[in-house]
Amino acid sequence: METENSAGFRYLGHTFSNLSLNDHSSSAFSDCNSDRSGEFPTASPLSRRLLLSSATDNSDDLIPHLVVLLLSSSIEDQKQAAMEIRLLSKHKPENRIKIAKAGAIKPLVSLISSSDPQLQEYGVTAILNLSLCDENKDLISSSGAIKPLVRALKTGTPTAKENAACALLRLSQTEENKAAIGRSGAIPLLVSLLETGGFRAKKDASTALYSLCSAKENKIRAVECGIMKPLVELMADFGSNMVDKSAFVMSLLMSVPESKAAVVEEGGVPVLVEIVEDGTQRQKEMAVAILLQICEESVVYRTMVAREGAIPPLVALTQAGTTSRAKHKAEALIELLRQPRSSY
Repeated sequence: METENSAGFRYLGHTFSNLSLNDHSSSAFSDCNSDRSGEFPTASPLSRRLLLSSATDNSDDLIPHLVVLLLSSSIEDQKQAAMEIRLLSKHKPENRIKIAKAGAIKPLVSLISSSDPQLQEYGVTAILNLSLCDENKDLISSSGAIKPLVRALKTGTPTAKENAACALLRLSQTEENKAAIGRSGAIPLLVSLLETGGFRAKKDASTALYSLCSAKENKIRAVECGIMKPLVELMADFGSNMVDKSAFVMSLLMSVPESKAAVVEEGGVPVLVEIVEDGTQRQKEMAVAILLQICEESVVYRTMVAREGAIPPLVALTQAGTTSRAKHKAEALIELLRQPRSSY
C-alpha cells in the first residue's frame, strides 16, 4: 500500500497530499464524532433501571453486567445492553476505556452481523463510540470489525450506514487498516452513500473516502467504481453544502492518472470553471489546482478548459485579494492555456 504524505495539511492526526491547499480541509470536513441519532426509547423496566444507573454514573458496577447481557440468548437483553453501552460511551472517554477492558468489543462486533436491523444498528453505534478512543482502534479491528461494518454499510438502516461510515473512518486512521477496509469492499458502498444518501450520509461518506483515499490503491478503487460522477454533481450544486468536501476528495484523487479522464468524462470541466468564476476564495483555489492537474499533460484538456471560458476568471483571480499560492496556480494555468498550439 502506498500512502502519500507529501506536503499537505493535517487532518485527524494524519498528513495528506492536498495539491498545496494547506490546512483548510480540516474545517471542510465534519469530524465523525459520537452518533447523532436520537436517544433510544426507554419503555422497559430493564431499560429504565440501566439508564438510572447511567445517570448516577455507577459505571464501574454497571459495565461488567452489560457485557454479560451482550452474551445473552435474549435479543431484547442484547439490545438493552448495546443501547446502554452506546449511551455510556457517547460522551465520556473514560467509559470507552472501561468498556473495552471489560471485554465488550468482541460481543458488540458479533452484534453488527445480527439479522435484527435494530440490534445491528445498536452494535454499529456502540462500536463507533468506542472507536473514538485511539486505544480501542487496534482492538476493534483485530476483533474482526471491518467486514461486519462494511456489511452494515450495505444492508443496515440509514443510521447504521451513517455510523458504519464513521466507524470505518475512525479505523482508517490506522494506516494498516486503510488497505483492509478498501479490500473489504467499502469504497463502492461509500461512493453509493455519497450519491444517494441524505446530507449527513454524504458528509460522513466524503469524510471516510477522504481518509481512505490517502492510500493509492483506494484512489484507484474509488475512480474505477465511479466516484467522479457524484463528486462532480455535488460540486455543481452550490446549495448542497458539499462543494468544499467534494473538491477536497477530488483533489486527493488527481494523482491517479485515470482520475483526470474521469473528471472530464463526467462533465467536470465546466463545473470547475464555474467554481473559478463564482465560488468562494477557497473553492476557487481548489478548482484551479484541479484544473492545473488536468491540463498539465494534455493538449486536448487545455483546449477544452480554454473553450469553457476559464481565462477571464483566472485573470480576475490573479488580480483579486487572494493568497500568493492561489495567484501562482492561476498564473501557471493561464500560461498553459495561452500557449499557441504550435508550441505543444
